[in-house]
Formats: sequence, C-alpha cells, structure tokens
Amino acid sequence: MSDTHTVYLALGTNLGDRLANLRTAIDSLAPQVQVLAESHIYETEPWGFSAQPAFLNMAIRAQTSLSPTDLLSFLKELESTLGRVPTFRNGPRLIDLDILFYDDLIFNSPPLAIPHPRLHERAFVLIPLVEIAAQLIHPLLGKPIYELANTVDASGVVLFQ
Repeated sequence: MSDTHTVYLALGTNLGDRLANLRTAIDSLAPQVQVLAESHIYETEPWGFSAQPAFLNMAIRAQTSLSPTDLLSFLKELESTLGRVPTFRNGPRLIDLDILFYDDLIFNSPPLAIPHPRLHERAFVLIPLVEIAAQLIHPLLGKPIYELANTVDASGVVLFQ
C-alpha cells in the first residue's frame, strides 16, 4: 500500500457477544485498514452513563491509505454494517470504533477531531493503548501515553479472561 499512515483505534462493545463483536470488527477492517498490533482485551465499567452492561475495550495499531475523513466514514459504515444502532451519547453499543491517533496529525473539523479529544481522560482507552504505544507522544499534550495512563484511575479496567 503506498502512502500509508499509522493509526491507533479504540474498540469497545457492551451488547450481545462482546468478544465476537471485537473479533468481527477487527476481521472486517481489511483491506482498507491493516492491523499491525492488538492490545489485550479489558473489561471496563461504563463511562458517562453507568446504568448499562460492562464494556470490553481494546486498542489496535494499524496502517491505512485512507484520509482521516475517509477513515472515519469507513469506520462509521462498518459499525452500522456490524449492527450498531444509534442511541445516545455514552450509551450501550454493539460496537464502537474510534480514531485515537492518525500519524502525528492534529485535525479538528467536525465531526472529526484527531487526536481523540477525551482519550487522555479515559482509562479504558489508555490502559490498552499503553500496551501497544507506551512511548507514543500525544501531539497536543506533548506527553507519552504511559505518562497519561499514570494519571487516570484504572481501578475499573480489568484484564478480560
């Protein structure tokens, strides 16, 4: 693939067969997105809206030749294809695919912001991400992922067996 970009994605699910949802999502990324590394899977407490089932979360490092906006469109279409039905912000979902980083790009044009604007606040993103990108520098905050991970309460993020 020519003109490839390194991207980091967060995957989450809390409805149906959560493990199968993650595997199906990863398997469905190719050929537009080639997975290079996967974190472990973590079971996490819901964030933002607590009256819902626990999530499974993970992060991946991948390569793509898609532009940031084309990648977002592809991921949203994939979510829909896999059965995600729009609900409300931070509500339950069959699958959630978020762009965390795209190279070292800083991009802000609704509906897309890169880096993900709240990733540094979220243990369910940082704990898996530190496994595959500990030394990655957040281009806006100027800090490596492992430092950001050390600033969040990770007590609700448990390795999934």
